[in-house]
Amino acid sequence: MNTYRLLLTFGLVLLAGHFVHAGGQPTANDLVTPEMTTEAPAAGRRVRQVAPEYAGTQVYHALYLPEDWQPGGQYSVIVEYTGNKFVPSGSTGEVKDANLGYGLTGGTGFIWVTMPYIDQGGQQNAVTWWGDRQATIDYCKTNVPRICRQYGGNIDSVFICGFSRGAIGASYIGLADEEIAALWKGMFTHDHFDGQKAWPYPGSDRSAALVRLSRLKGRPVLVSGVGSEFLREHLELADFSFLTVPVSEIFSIPEGKVIHPHTDLWMHRDSEYRDQARQWLRDHQ
Repeated sequence: MNTYRLLLTFGLVLLAGHFVHAGGQPTANDLVTPEMTTEAPAAGRRVRQVAPEYAGTQVYHALYLPEDWQPGGQYSVIVEYTGNKFVPSGSTGEVKDANLGYGLTGGTGFIWVTMPYIDQGGQQNAVTWWGDRQATIDYCKTNVPRICRQYGGNIDSVFICGFSRGAIGASYIGLADEEIAALWKGMFTHDHFDGQKAWPYPGSDRSAALVRLSRLKGRPVLVSGVGSEFLREHLELADFSFLTVPVSEIFSIPEGKVIHPHTDLWMHRDSEYRDQARQWLRDHQ
């Protein structure tokens, strides 16, 4: 039976494997994120995994092996953190509903891992904000190297990405200390960034964010969307590139249509902006 999944973002509806959007018919090249299953990992399959440390809980991450994956091969890795649960934008905050990493890679060449935020008590994933921040950090430190060993991930070519909460978390979680920061070859964020003063969270002051960003040590960062203007005053911290994404143009949203502009789905539609993001990734892989 087809799964009917309403996506409020931009009025997109995922219906029997197609995008129907506010501005016309879907195109042949539209991407559809693979649904997460409980099957064994395999090429082109996205599966739910529970780390040994969390056996018996509802804490899990999602693993996607690219369509061109083969045992014994070596692949770059994308680690993603999701946005908050935010109904107006269609974001559920759930690991299983992440999209950004799949849009960035197109499902080939990269192992894609969606990491959880561990809720307080360690029994489930947190769908808003950070839960137990230290547990979330430790989970990533343990599982990124483990996944690389098990599935042929190149530990020297691991990128972190995130949307919204995850865009902040790429730094707030991903640069929390020198050990976790050392995992990343580069970073990609969409809509928001650590140190954006509009979002109060522990350690959200800009001075603390700049300390975290100093752990990049000049590595490449592609920043798209809103909330990162202050980074242009601190270009010495990383090899920053900036991308302005006109979502209404990409999805042909009619003028005057009230649709939320905040989504991790924009790279599921072919555009010159997706081409630029993918070229950045290839240039730094």
